[in-house]
Amino acid sequence: MTDTTIGHWLDNAIFDGSSGRFGDVTNPATGEVTGQVVLADEADAARVIAAARRAAPGWAATSLSQRTRIMFRFRELLNERKTELAAIITAEHGKVLDDALGEVTRGLEVVEFACGMPHLLKGATSEQISTGVDIHSTRQPLGVVGIISPFNFPAMVPMWFFPIAIAAGNTVVVKPSEKDPSALLWTAALWKEAGLPDGVFNVLQGDKVAVDALLDSPDVKSISFVGSTPIARYVYERATQAGKRVQALGGAKNHMLVLPDADLDLAADAAVNAGYGSAGERCMAISVVVAVGSSADDMVAKIAERTRTLRIGDGTRGTDMGPLVTLAHRDKVASFIGEGAEAGASLVIDGRGSPADGADDGFWLGPTLFDHVTPDMSIYTEEIFGPVLSVVRVETYDEGVELINANPYGNGVAIFTKNGGAARKFEIEVEVGMVGVNVPIPVPMAYYSFGGWKNSLFGDTHAHGVEGVHFFTRGKVVTTRWADPAVSPSGGLELAFPTHA
Repeated sequence: MTDTTIGHWLDNAIFDGSSGRFGDVTNPATGEVTGQVVLADEADAARVIAAARRAAPGWAATSLSQRTRIMFRFRELLNERKTELAAIITAEHGKVLDDALGEVTRGLEVVEFACGMPHLLKGATSEQISTGVDIHSTRQPLGVVGIISPFNFPAMVPMWFFPIAIAAGNTVVVKPSEKDPSALLWTAALWKEAGLPDGVFNVLQGDKVAVDALLDSPDVKSISFVGSTPIARYVYERATQAGKRVQALGGAKNHMLVLPDADLDLAADAAVNAGYGSAGERCMAISVVVAVGSSADDMVAKIAERTRTLRIGDGTRGTDMGPLVTLAHRDKVASFIGEGAEAGASLVIDGRGSPADGADDGFWLGPTLFDHVTPDMSIYTEEIFGPVLSVVRVETYDEGVELINANPYGNGVAIFTKNGGAARKFEIEVEVGMVGVNVPIPVPMAYYSFGGWKNSLFGDTHAHGVEGVHFFTRGKVVTTRWADPAVSPSGGLELAFPTHA
């Protein structure tokens, strides 16, 4: 047990709250409890949201130049100290240090994108649209915005949203996952050092009580969420009923279609990297390899060969794959392995009981490979969110695309082939939001949007990119006429609907 308390952040200071409720934070590589995170009650949530509300008018009135200078300063500090943040992520999530550093680096790309906000907020002007009448458009901040972040990317996912929101003139309340809450407290302190005023960036720790407070508060104008599909649907429905704009990114079951002409060594490397990286705890992880025709036997053999070389263990020891985030989640993923074997899939590699370079009480589960998986098995239908890779065999390209399009998720997908025509056909026909061609994890750069289709997204707006700028701002169009002093200022009475002349 530890005396370390992980609190909220408001007005640029730690706030422990008054709820008296706490949750354990563990190091997944050791199983040890390393801290107690405060779980907000309604009063705590109201206090944090109120801080953001108080700061909103002043921050919106702050010049674009000043906002941009603070954003650039935050970018420099984050780049200088990103290894510190990576170490915090590894200690609470369990992913290996290189993976944690990669997460921070990808989040940094969104900060860099937000440094260009003056250009992205430019409006338009049309002169003389009618005699003596001009029109111009502008984009203005919403006010207080809420962000609800998942455990698997405690730094990167919030950074998809808050740099753009802050640069656009909003104030932010972020609710981290209670499993790994410290990364955002570290980030909040960095914002303070960069010169961000009190109340602009706030952290609300907690569970469903904190989530519902954000969804229901009339002071919170938008919600950005990433997590499982059932919770994304709940967030979307409850927040929209409260009149908010919502982007709720849900779950995934990402497929990788491998055609017979593909470079199978490249494809096998990609399947292992994308299937087992971060112990499969990625919404963009490849969890299903769809092997077409003659590619199947060699593909399975090559994946198995590579999988057996992976080192499992503590993420600070130079291993390839760390533990799962909690003991309960490790056990849940292990139960799926048992279900797959019982359903008749071929268990090529069983990750249960794999040796790990780490403490005996770590939440270990080795990479697992199934062959001859069918679409009725739970290991195919469920988002396992662990290091379990399934191979489904199909005879033709058309059968593979039909399988992918029938899946209720539509987050990410990849095709491996040397045939440009087949790749182009796949881009057009596949019903998925992010597509990779010989790229297994097609996460776009910050200046493009991130988001899926079907049950992988609730709402119309994807994360970051220009869509993110539009999400965190409202359009306003102003029509003006100024009297010409050389002409009579009176236009006379005219009750008909105005037309342009």
